[in-house]
Amino acid sequence: FVRNAMNTKEIGEIRRHLRRDRSNITAIYGCYVNDAHQIVSESRLSTGMMPENEGEKYFAILRRCLSGTQGKNLLDIVFSTMQVADSDEHRLLMRLRDSGLEDEEAVQTLYEKIAGSLHLADNYLILLAADRYDVPFRSRDGFRQEEGREQQFSYILCSICPVKETKPVLRYDSAEGKFHERGTDWVAAAPEVGFLFPAFDDRATNLYGALYYTKNTDNSYEE
Repeated sequence: FVRNAMNTKEIGEIRRHLRRDRSNITAIYGCYVNDAHQIVSESRLSTGMMPENEGEKYFAILRRCLSGTQGKNLLDIVFSTMQVADSDEHRLLMRLRDSGLEDEEAVQTLYEKIAGSLHLADNYLILLAADRYDVPFRSRDGFRQEEGREQQFSYILCSICPVKETKPVLRYDSAEGKFHERGTDWVAAAPEVGFLFPAFDDRATNLYGALYYTKNTDNSYEE
């Protein structure tokens, strides 16, 4: 890993854009992987059809992968010139990004690569989103200028969340005015790892970089 190619302001700019009412994310793709590294189910959820509270939870999970401390939770991955010119991993990322995740074969390949290499203690949920950000022009003093030239930053974001089984609890039933046992549920926890591709470096697209997120600084799951 090479650290700190994207700076704090650039990460924050993308994170602030990652909201339901600001982004151009039309769908969030999901893949559920069990503890045997098998794909259990896949989904494509329209953000426009999501209930408001549910949509906010999905976007909060995506934003979480752009939070934390640079050099610890946020690590820059740099691709070599040879990798960018001709490598399976970079070619796959470009297919995902250029298709806006509409390339079903590429999405399936990514799911399979993650399921085959990432070993968490729990089941986990892979979330994928593709976005286009119209980068506003800013002068050297940092002020936004509406008349300045804008460029577009197209990127994909991946967030991987452990799925944990809850314990049985007593739940209040308002209709009966009594508490009853509620069985166990499977719930998605905060992301453990994730990535942004390509990097948003110097407020522009950098195809030679990606930003990697890890919640656990003692184990970044480099595999």
